[in-house]
Amino acid sequence: MNPAAISQLIEAGFDKAEVKVSSDDNTHFEALVVAEEFTGKRALARHQLIYKTLGTLVGNEIHALSIRAYTPDEWRQQSE
Repeated sequence: MNPAAISQLIEAGFDKAEVKVSSDDNTHFEALVVAEEFTGKRALARHQLIYKTLGTLVGNEIHALSIRAYTPDEWRQQSE
């Protein structure tokens, strides 16, 4: 797996998500996902939505995935 492929899978699972995935070794990944679908959801529910887009890749081709998940408003506040 590579970061671009993971980004595409995550983006396909959301209406209009901003997704950035990085990796140093193509087995351990860090994902930043900004999506309206996270509104009103706790961190665990947000992570579950992301894991759902990746299916069985998590734990197999994707050995580790660090996730930062924000709503657009939260992301704007983080960026300020």
